[in-house]
Amino acid sequence: MNKPLNKNEASKAADAAVQNFKMPYEDLREWIAEAEKLGEVEVVKGASWQKEIGMAADLAMHSDTAPCVIFDEVPGCEKGHRVLVNFFGGKRKNMTLGFPTDYSKLELSQAFLDHHLRDMKPIPHETVETGPIFENILMGDDIDITKFPTPLWHAHDGGRYIGTGSYDITMDPDEKWINTGTYRVMIHDKTNVGLYISPGKHGRIHRDKYEARGEPMPVAIVVGGDPMSFLMACSEVPYGVCEFDMVGALRGKPYQVVRGKVTGLPIPANAELVIEGYVMPTGKRKEGPFGEWTGYYASDVREEPILQIKAIYHRNNPIILGCPPLCPPDEMARYRAVMRSALLREEIEKAGVPDITAAWAHEVGGARMLLAVAINQRYPGHVKQAGHIASQCHVGAYAGKYIVVVDDDVDVSNLEELMWAMVTRSDPASSIDIITGAWSTPLDPRLTPEEREKGNYTNSRAIIDACRPFHWKDRFPLVNKMTPEYDREAREKFGYLLR
Repeated sequence: MNKPLNKNEASKAADAAVQNFKMPYEDLREWIAEAEKLGEVEVVKGASWQKEIGMAADLAMHSDTAPCVIFDEVPGCEKGHRVLVNFFGGKRKNMTLGFPTDYSKLELSQAFLDHHLRDMKPIPHETVETGPIFENILMGDDIDITKFPTPLWHAHDGGRYIGTGSYDITMDPDEKWINTGTYRVMIHDKTNVGLYISPGKHGRIHRDKYEARGEPMPVAIVVGGDPMSFLMACSEVPYGVCEFDMVGALRGKPYQVVRGKVTGLPIPANAELVIEGYVMPTGKRKEGPFGEWTGYYASDVREEPILQIKAIYHRNNPIILGCPPLCPPDEMARYRAVMRSALLREEIEKAGVPDITAAWAHEVGGARMLLAVAINQRYPGHVKQAGHIASQCHVGAYAGKYIVVVDDDVDVSNLEELMWAMVTRSDPASSIDIITGAWSTPLDPRLTPEEREKGNYTNSRAIIDACRPFHWKDRFPLVNKMTPEYDREAREKFGYLLR
């Protein structure tokens, strides 16, 4: 078991590796070119949207070593229209975030925090006159969202979901700030799609404000954006901050947008496919079921608002970015783990908790339901402080279940090490705190039918102290493993035995 890099070590490694580094892509097509250089792109021709794309995607997206897959020549769809899945895996996940391909997942997350997130200064996005997204403009009778190769991702889904690797652009009607968020989008017919947004999300706050006014909400759905923009839209960005401006900060220059011809919302100038229209305050339609990130069809079918499509923009030979949630661990859990772990550590530290050495949002819990935090214990109550803040900070609050706090000799990203620390350093009767009434989601399969009917989307949290007890930690039994120094020496001399 290797001791994870501490903050200073990770920071120095990241600074040395990414000095003068420029993120190697601007859009999805340039990203594909970089992934091809790594030998991690596979093209599949002739797979059907009705069944085969979903089957193949499920197979590939559970594996970090599987390639990115591009589905081409989809039967019944226009030639050149494609679907891409499994972008966040292998060496390409490091390339996507702009770091060396030999970084481990924990090193990648820590480097992303130290090099990109700390002291980030958003750069306002820039409006340009035109871009590749306007190569094709469909309005009026030409609107038909069903013609694009949208798969039926899971066998029991209630319809075709074009919005999985997508993000939605909305504007607060009062404060006028722009938000991008990832919310599932289901095709109803040629000119209407369903839009599910979980309570408490920024896009839902915007929608609720428009609905209270009795006004339609302008929305633009980016179905084929560049991976970095998609990842930022998936992340817990603070209220009032535009994710486009965060992407600008990551790239070191303004993110270029054009104005939607119907709503005037900013949309990426080099996106592949964008749907523009209005979410109506009335006239809901049934949405779902949909296989979700918890591994269940937990949200069933219910009435949800619809978006009336007023325009579709797309590049020649557009590419849909597909990222359907599967039973974890899967691709969604992989990218959420890297991004969310960095944000989780940052938020705990910003709350004033010292000596956080690592944090990890575990893939097996969809990067939400099982959080691990490693600390170097400094005082009595340090463990409780770290655990409780992790459970209720913005990153950790939504849909969490278990928070495990461990000593800094444990690799929090290694599930086996985490469980070993939990079963050997915690006492069931005295090491677990329970919080009730916490922020959950309709997607939680453990919510009772009675609470669902009442709209009570709350749950409990278990905070587990899996550290050596502070008052006698020096007398805790010695761990039976090699020191980090011995481990490195052993690997240098005898690493060939592991091949």
